[in-house]
Amino acid sequence: MPRIRHGIFCPRCGTGPFNKESSLLKHMNQPYSQCSSLIYTPLAQPKAAASNVPAPLPPLPSYSDDDMASNYAEHPINSDPISGPTAMQEEPTLASRFDHFLQAGQTFGKAESFMDQFDADDNAEERKENLYFPWISKGDHGLGAWLLRSGLSMQAIDDFLALELVKTLPISFKSAKDLRACAEELPPGPKWTCQPWPVKYPTKHPVSLFYRDSISCVRSLFSNPLFADHMYYTPFREFKTAEKLLPAGSTLIGTILSSDKTNISVMTGDHVAHPVLISLANISATLRTKSSHHAFILLALLPVPKFLEKKKKARGIMGDCLIHECLDFVLQPLKLAARVGIMMTDPLGQKRFCFTPLAAYMVDTQEAVMLATVAGKTSHVTLADYTKFGDPFRHPPRTASITLAQRRAIRRALGNDEDLLAYGQEAMRYRLNGVEFAFWRDWAGAEPAKCLTPEPLHHWHKAFWDHDAKWCIRAVGPDEIDFRLTLIPCRVGFRYFKEGISKLKQVTGREHRDVERYIVSVIADAVPKHFAITIRAMMDFRYLAQAPKIDDNDCAHITSSLNEFHQHKQAILDAGARVGKGNHPINNWYIPKLEMLQSVVENIRDNGAAIQFLADITEHGHITYVKDPAQNGNNQNYESQIVRALDRLDKLRRFDLATSIRAAGIHFGANQMQPEDLEAEGGSGSNDEWEDTEDSNKPSNINTTKALLERIHPTSSLSGPKRRAVNYFLTANRLAILAAVVPSPKNLPFPLRTFTSGSTSFHLARDPSFSLSVDDACSLFKLPDLRQALSDYWRDAADPVINVLTTIIGTRCTSLPGCSLPFDSIRIWPSIRMQSKTFHYPERVAEPRTVMAAPPSEEWPFGQCDTVLVNNELSQQWPASGFNGHSAAQLRLILHVHGTDTFLAYIHRFDVVAQSICVDNTTRSLPKPNPVTGMYVLKRAVRADGHRVGAIIPVSRLRGPVQIVPRFGEKADTRLTMESSMEYSTEFWLNKIF
Repeated sequence: MPRIRHGIFCPRCGTGPFNKESSLLKHMNQPYSQCSSLIYTPLAQPKAAASNVPAPLPPLPSYSDDDMASNYAEHPINSDPISGPTAMQEEPTLASRFDHFLQAGQTFGKAESFMDQFDADDNAEERKENLYFPWISKGDHGLGAWLLRSGLSMQAIDDFLALELVKTLPISFKSAKDLRACAEELPPGPKWTCQPWPVKYPTKHPVSLFYRDSISCVRSLFSNPLFADHMYYTPFREFKTAEKLLPAGSTLIGTILSSDKTNISVMTGDHVAHPVLISLANISATLRTKSSHHAFILLALLPVPKFLEKKKKARGIMGDCLIHECLDFVLQPLKLAARVGIMMTDPLGQKRFCFTPLAAYMVDTQEAVMLATVAGKTSHVTLADYTKFGDPFRHPPRTASITLAQRRAIRRALGNDEDLLAYGQEAMRYRLNGVEFAFWRDWAGAEPAKCLTPEPLHHWHKAFWDHDAKWCIRAVGPDEIDFRLTLIPCRVGFRYFKEGISKLKQVTGREHRDVERYIVSVIADAVPKHFAITIRAMMDFRYLAQAPKIDDNDCAHITSSLNEFHQHKQAILDAGARVGKGNHPINNWYIPKLEMLQSVVENIRDNGAAIQFLADITEHGHITYVKDPAQNGNNQNYESQIVRALDRLDKLRRFDLATSIRAAGIHFGANQMQPEDLEAEGGSGSNDEWEDTEDSNKPSNINTTKALLERIHPTSSLSGPKRRAVNYFLTANRLAILAAVVPSPKNLPFPLRTFTSGSTSFHLARDPSFSLSVDDACSLFKLPDLRQALSDYWRDAADPVINVLTTIIGTRCTSLPGCSLPFDSIRIWPSIRMQSKTFHYPERVAEPRTVMAAPPSEEWPFGQCDTVLVNNELSQQWPASGFNGHSAAQLRLILHVHGTDTFLAYIHRFDVVAQSICVDNTTRSLPKPNPVTGMYVLKRAVRADGHRVGAIIPVSRLRGPVQIVPRFGEKADTRLTMESSMEYSTEFWLNKIF
């Protein structure tokens, strides 16, 4: 990598570089300079020159998404401009519950936009004639970009270009070397630098740090046009009042970091990479947590050297110190901007005076301990050591001031002694590690206890697999728990553990979450009561704490679940389920992740919902940012080849966006002519008049990402998943409008195969799989009372007094066997797709689910029939109402009678088994969830003659799939199979975690 001379740039106006800090300070202190006016003029003078007056405050953004905004601290530290912990909060539901800082997030005129940077490139003149230079056309660019992204080796690309057919194409490159040379001429993004890193202690190989300027990375993210619709500038805080800690009009840009070590590949032995990713808390969490949007970019590859020191403890201290030194160096520009501010360009090309505090650092527990500079077996968020990890309360937080004061005390005790082991030994007295200078020590407002956020992937799901799952396997028995899991009927779209879980070795976060869905219903009745309560309480905690929206009521339930776990956790030890090596019992709770849970609610109040800090994005980054580029190299100099490959991909992405904007003939940014400017020129301000005077040759102005993506035609996907999300609600609405406008549209089957009822949309295949007589359907699906059920429904549907949408399922059957029907045949579908709205965001659609109602077959002797939720009261809307006004049923048949406008379903009803509940010091039997598992207990509804209660209802009464798990008892019946467990079991659990 090329080496560049480093200097200091002005954080306000970008002038530089300055060789010395004193030169920078002289520049910033000039009272009449343009740099000084950027910060002081708008604040000191109520009215100033037009170029320095902040633009009118833009309308407040709509926080309907799970977005984040700043949460100011109440108490300043060291009188810094933005002292105190700064974090980003999820948007609350009600506007009355939070206050906006109306003077924040102002703009200061026009700045160099994304397209201005594109036009400032060295080859800008060439692109006036040929937009796609150094390629000769869009097709040439598209082919070249595809080859560069494909991961093909240079030899494979040369072989492809040597094909006779390819030689006839009008392309500008003849070899892979020429192709890469074209990529090097593209406008660059944040540039990579290789910094040889001096170390005090001998290493096996020279140490180098590969990094990008952190301010440049933040600028690149903050000015990206693809984030315009999801970028928020106005901070707010819930429930509190605090003084403004930033200059008026400034914008807070919360920095989010994430890092984790990873093996580069199986072919490189023990070669390890340590990537550091960076993102912005101002970007909507909905967008930021999806890797396809590229909201996290690689900031640095930290060195992972092999020290020649023989003492393992000393090597560990050396490695930790090196990480903090490198982070301190790479993040220094952000620290300076956090103290004095810096001018940046937003996606619309407007100047904003920005501050860059550390909002969050997403890491696993081991790395969090290292970054907080505490010793092993010590909490990185509180003052608890390993002996207190099982306490049922939160210990005092480990603040930055406490840690830094302890560091100063250690240095005073050692004097000038530079011995690492001596320092590490003295630090252990304070439960600290051997890192003297933490990277966050001079970052304004940085509080490790708050910035090192709970991370659901490691702190919850991985912790479940490492602890809860192991306890359950030991308590129930590996063979028994595996057998129980194999009896749960499999469903389309959900993981089925046909071999159980006791012998699983390599599992991912996806498998962790899949096992969590079943674990409570699987262990119920097979373990002691208090054991089951302990596991269920912890599952409630994880389920509630991963919600994308959390309020005070949710926090109270989360805290209650954790307290319930601690009240009953002794049952785990009494059962001998917690064991160590050699299966020796462990009678303590020295679990770091358990102590971390005490700080989850407090961190949610500080930083917002924890799900936004899920490390899935980091784990995926291991593949896209490290493993894939390394595998496409030659197994030499991995870091340099990785960053070169990533640099090419970044250039291609930026070039594709810029050329597609220019080719579309649009201007992306804020409106160039404000209404007050129009009036000053003598205009009336009328939109029609302005449109008439507009030059038709000028590019049209666009200021939203949505409109931008609709107008441009890039050669590859720029943002978001390539697969379009299915929205049956939208499809149903369009079909309904079409059917209303056109009396008999061609090729549109009736009734419509996609339709909506309540908060659920349904989709059926165009053509049915069966068209049978009623008697043949009875025989095929083994439903002896189908004819009677159809007759009863036909009678009720014709009665104007009866509402078939609310009738009780399976009332007394009045029709006789062999009764006549006004039709002879029915059309049958073996499955239906159902889609509902999300609970926390009713305006968003959830993933559609396939619900089966297939007839018996050789593979499924009793049919593949899933269970569903049925609405009984129109006033109760799922999912807001919960189980109230609904009942569970098994879907046995989906049918339609020719000539009618309604799809029908034949179902078997389940009833709720009453539980003994203590109410006002008296025990009563009520249809409530089981107090141990928190789940409803169900049984099949049967008639007096012992036959199951079945009924025909409109498909529109269905609300969604539910999971019903057989209640196995103390020991599962060995005669059961996955296909027969639902038929022969007498009681069931209605799984609430599904």
